[in-house]
Amino acid sequence: MPITVEITDKNPSPDLFSLVYDYFIYIDNKFSVFKPTSEISQINLGKIKAADYSPDMKTVLSLCQQTKIQSNGYFEIKRRGQLDPSGLVKGWAIYNAAQLLIQKGVKNCYIDAGGDIQIYGHNAENKPWQVGIRNPFNFNEIIKVLQLSNQGIATSGTYIRGQHVYNPQKSGQLITDIVSLTVIGPNVYEADRFATPAFAMGVQGIDFIEQLPGFEGYQIDKNGQATYTSGFSKFVV
Repeated sequence: MPITVEITDKNPSPDLFSLVYDYFIYIDNKFSVFKPTSEISQINLGKIKAADYSPDMKTVLSLCQQTKIQSNGYFEIKRRGQLDPSGLVKGWAIYNAAQLLIQKGVKNCYIDAGGDIQIYGHNAENKPWQVGIRNPFNFNEIIKVLQLSNQGIATSGTYIRGQHVYNPQKSGQLITDIVSLTVIGPNVYEADRFATPAFAMGVQGIDFIEQLPGFEGYQIDKNGQATYTSGFSKFVV
């Protein structure tokens, strides 16, 4: 997936960018279900037992279970006997990558991996960062522009990857009544992990986000009708 890293502090070291990209390579090698040599693939093949899971794997699987409970079972990483924590790993990894920069003294940065974004500080114009929500029916159109700072934003949907999110409460039924759900949260990890189960809820997902303190959401249904949470408008430019 495309990855963008922008640091607007004065004269950032090139090593900072390498630090982030090296971390993403590490995450991909460990959690990619498309790589047969990754740890998650080796687990699914039965070649690694639970007692031998790496610390990061144990952390992610524990967070997935926590999210499953908090979403009333709508977040599920097991399907057909295989584990796929992708619905949480991406946001978790983006947030961790941003923390690597913060620990190095970075104050203003933007990390985007596949459309999920962690933001700190301000952009190059010393203003809040601006993030666009794409029209799922017309990729060349931005339908909302948001101003964010020290927050995360994530979108779950079917308009790019096709039908890949299912309802675990209804025997894996695919989601067809909505096409996009964008969530703003205190950080990208939190936004991403709740965007996935909220999308799996279909049209009721936006109500779930409404009930989460500190979160806002913007949902688009199959007919192009938008529904958003009560505090979403404060972020719109």
